Amino acid sequence: MDDKEFLLKAIEKAKESISKGGFPAGAVIVKEGRVVGEGIAQGNKLNDPTSHPEMESIRSACKEYNTTNLTGCTLYASMEPCVMCLGASMWSSMSRIVYALSKTKVSTEYYGGSYDQGDINSKFNHPIEIVHLSELEEDSLKVVREWEKSL
Repeated sequence: MDDKEFLLKAIEKAKESISKGGFPAGAVIVKEGRVVGEGIAQGNKLNDPTSHPEMESIRSACKEYNTTNLTGCTLYASMEPCVMCLGASMWSSMSRIVYALSKTKVSTEYYGGSYDQGDINSKFNHPIEIVHLSELEEDSLKVVREWEKSL
């Protein structure tokens, strides 16, 4: 499988999140071609502001490997990760992040404000390779817009 196929899995997780009453975001973590972690956005359902799909997938992958070191893993996120999720990715030694929907396409409310993740990432001791797979941006945006209509 390639980046596009795994990112489509993350977008499917976003749809699952909506079906369970959550925010329209999803994530999967892949190592050596195998999904080792996945997550959906259930913060409002669990009364847990850290329950973002990236955080859930990091927790899941760390349990899978019984470690906090996810070197060699790629995080696929339907939406550009927020600063909290970027920080957790750094602390877990995530090698790559591939995302579909740029935060510039949605409300700043979804990110708690305006900040530049690229600038933050560049200041890490070990910056993460971050890839915006813009060819899937509309797929993810469609999921967000459908969810927004239901509000």
